Amino acid sequence: MNRKIYRIMDANLNRSREGLRVCEDTARFLLGSERLTKEIKSVRHRISGIIKELPVGAEALYGSRDAKGDVGRLLRLETEMKRRDALDIFYANLERVKESLRVLEEFSKLVDEDIAVRFSALRYKVYEIERISVKRGSFIRDRR
Repeated sequence: MNRKIYRIMDANLNRSREGLRVCEDTARFLLGSERLTKEIKSVRHRISGIIKELPVGAEALYGSRDAKGDVGRLLRLETEMKRRDALDIFYANLERVKESLRVLEEFSKLVDEDIAVRFSALRYKVYEIERISVKRGSFIRDRR
């Protein structure tokens, strides 16, 4: 398999888990939602489990990593650096997670179709988390 494909997968595995960690901490400490915290944590751990099951092995993914040589590493859009509040951070990270899971779903098709289906299912789970969190976030914003 192409090292560049592994690099795409590695970057998106990291992106998805990092985004979920931000969301998990927001759900836990800001929203105070045990349900959301649990659901988000579950998705993050399921992604970590999939990594262990990849036929190429986690070592191939880590070995493809080139953070210093990443041409996109230092690119920042002005909108990325501006957030209205903590809930804005939460929703931006949910978007990041959904996008990265879609990339993982697509590129996993080149590695293992079953894993691609599992990434798709996780993406739909994140859609559900988003639906639930919008209600909770609106409640928090309305109380200010």
